[in-house]
Amino acid sequence: MNVIYVDELFFLNALTDYLLLLSCARLRGKALRRGRFAAAAAVGGAYAVFAAIPPLSFLVSLAVKALVSLLMAWIAFGAPPELWRGWGCFLALSSAFAGAVYGISLLSGVEPRSAFSGASLKTLVLSFGLCYAAVRLFFGRFLRRRERCIVEAEITLCSRTVSLRALRDTGNALFDPLSGSRILLAEPRSLAALFSPPLAFPLPDDPAACFRTLSSHPALSRRLRLVGFSAVGTKRGLLVCFRPDAVTVKGTAEAYLVALSPTPLGDGEYTALV
Repeated sequence: MNVIYVDELFFLNALTDYLLLLSCARLRGKALRRGRFAAAAAVGGAYAVFAAIPPLSFLVSLAVKALVSLLMAWIAFGAPPELWRGWGCFLALSSAFAGAVYGISLLSGVEPRSAFSGASLKTLVLSFGLCYAAVRLFFGRFLRRRERCIVEAEITLCSRTVSLRALRDTGNALFDPLSGSRILLAEPRSLAALFSPPLAFPLPDDPAACFRTLSSHPALSRRLRLVGFSAVGTKRGLLVCFRPDAVTVKGTAEAYLVALSPTPLGDGEYTALV
């Protein structure tokens, strides 16, 4: 007789679901909503426990599995269109992981009845590591490219607000080392409506000269700072940044400094990077 411990079954399934959801978000370059992932994983763990009870064997049907996975995706990723994209990624990664568990179990001389029944913790950890590495290697770049996301950002300064089309760039690692705030990079002309009196364009190319020019503006006199950066073609550089009153991205308030981009962005498709 095969003995199944409820706590072990719940923990292994919940932990695996959490890691799969986390991996989906990382592969797609999305925010890591760990609380929502944990709640969705708890649903997956509870489902695994109930599905193991003989009178409730109907829960292992494909239709029920699809509905439970859809519920988990809704908890983790929210409403459409993110729901469908996150659900698809979760199903693909779960299928790859289940196949890896089954294959490694067979190689070790064990034939599990399901992905998590009969498989050791060592097998699960090894399977997850190999699966994640393979998906990231072969599909990570493709997924990030498909998930190229342009969002609306609003910047408020001294009761004036501008709306920008911003590319959510997963490779943007700019942040202020003093405050820890992330940096939104914007074309200077896209910010013109923030300033009264207006700024004189074009601004100086030299960061120090640009800093001096902006520091004379009454709205920016105590909000400016220079932040170092490096990029392709620029080993060391300086960005002129200012601290706005507020920044919202897709309607959510976030802590950002705003940096003036020394080069054009997006060829008109977008004027900022977040």
